[in-house]
Amino acid sequence: MQEQILILDFGSQFTQLIARRLREMNVYCEIHPFNKIPEITSQIKGVILSGSPHSVRQEKPLNPDLSNIKGKLPLLGICYGAQLLSHFYGGEVGMSNSREYGRANLNFVDHENPLFKDISNNSQVWMSHGDTIVKIPSNYKIISSTHDVKIAGYAIEGEQSWGIQFHPEVYHSTEGTKLLENFVKGICGCKGNWTSASFIDLTVKELKEKLGNDKVVLGLSGGVDSSVAAVLLHKAIGTNLHCIFVDNGLLRKNEFENVLDSYKHMGLNVKGVNAKQRFYEALKGLTDPEAKRKAIGKVFVDVFDDESKLISDAKWLGQGTIYPDVIESLSVNGPSATIKSHHNVGGLPDYMKLKVVEPLRSLFKDEVRRVGTALGIDASLIGRHPFPGPGLAIRILGDITAQKVELLQHADSIFIENLKSEGLYDKVWQAGVILLPIQSVGVMGDERTYEQVVALRAVSSTDGMTADWCHLPYEFLAKVSNEIINKVKGINRVVYDISSKPPATIEWE
Repeated sequence: MQEQILILDFGSQFTQLIARRLREMNVYCEIHPFNKIPEITSQIKGVILSGSPHSVRQEKPLNPDLSNIKGKLPLLGICYGAQLLSHFYGGEVGMSNSREYGRANLNFVDHENPLFKDISNNSQVWMSHGDTIVKIPSNYKIISSTHDVKIAGYAIEGEQSWGIQFHPEVYHSTEGTKLLENFVKGICGCKGNWTSASFIDLTVKELKEKLGNDKVVLGLSGGVDSSVAAVLLHKAIGTNLHCIFVDNGLLRKNEFENVLDSYKHMGLNVKGVNAKQRFYEALKGLTDPEAKRKAIGKVFVDVFDDESKLISDAKWLGQGTIYPDVIESLSVNGPSATIKSHHNVGGLPDYMKLKVVEPLRSLFKDEVRRVGTALGIDASLIGRHPFPGPGLAIRILGDITAQKVELLQHADSIFIENLKSEGLYDKVWQAGVILLPIQSVGVMGDERTYEQVVALRAVSSTDGMTADWCHLPYEFLAKVSNEIINKVKGINRVVYDISSKPPATIEWE
């Protein structure tokens, strides 16, 4: 039985970081919306309440029923979570005299309290709140303060509950990881035994029990996620796994042939399906990014429905869904607040008579890579950059045509191959070229041109939830720009995207 920490999400931009920090300690955790608390089982060793952009003082505050948690399990409230545990239990939260945001230092630390074990005096923390706790209930004890925030941390006497007004999960809280470790390992007693090897053993065992002798159809994309999912399923059910690799006409240059060949060398049972025209027809005239995503998702489902019918008694559809897909497709405020739709999250249409199996649903991207390495998958495949499910459709702004795809494939190939030849590919999380819906004036030889503009995009990240633009050498960018303009007829201008996520996204659509 896998021990875990439950994280209740109140909408903070930092909630995923809490999970990342705990996973780095080999402690399994799950994020659930505050208003959808799962059943509290013996597997759950402790609970963390996240921060929030909301206020406990608003007309309809986010205030879940914690009666099955508070006083029964170790509980840590962070920022909004700390204010909630004070305000609704006899304390008081008010507006701060000044917005408490940024770096601060703890000028008082109760080292006797287990939450602050081995935390230094004057330790730097990160504050991010407009409200502040002005009064705590009588059975609460202050265990940390800063110059401006008297109640920076408290403990509830008689139960294993704590609240802190700073964010230990962010990089700027220099001993934040130690504090979280004190909570999950010291207080909650988590052993920290959630490793790649233990994940593989547990997942293969669960897949064998769940699938039995059933046949599974899995769509391969050439990416890390679907490849690792395929190998896990293959370990569990062998030849009952039927893999399909669809050429949707939106892959990178020569990708269909190259990837199909590499899969066959891995011993997987793979069928290649050329469905280019079906996707191009469905995308014809569409310019809205969401409409393009949904059209592609529908054709994928239709293709798999057709192909699965050719496999007698197929019962399951395997998918490479990973945790950020799940998180971004859920919201504490309902579906309207989701970042984007994912065609691989949320089930299948009624007419498709397959159940869904998602072996990687609980993993972040870097965890998927570690599992893939432990499974012995080739390093070149494990190290591949993430590639969006809708492919080049969301890197062509505006409508999609076969001619635009071919133009972008050529430019993208030049960029990626140069990253590899210059030893930069493995230093970049994700890279690609975006075809813009504008033309610009240029001069080639003695002639005036009026041709397409492309943008180069390269970012660094650990899990795709946040990302920073890569500071690629000017000489490298100049070489790539020159090669694209000289070799790709129809492009006469290259620009470089220097936006980070947030506020921008990694993809342009």
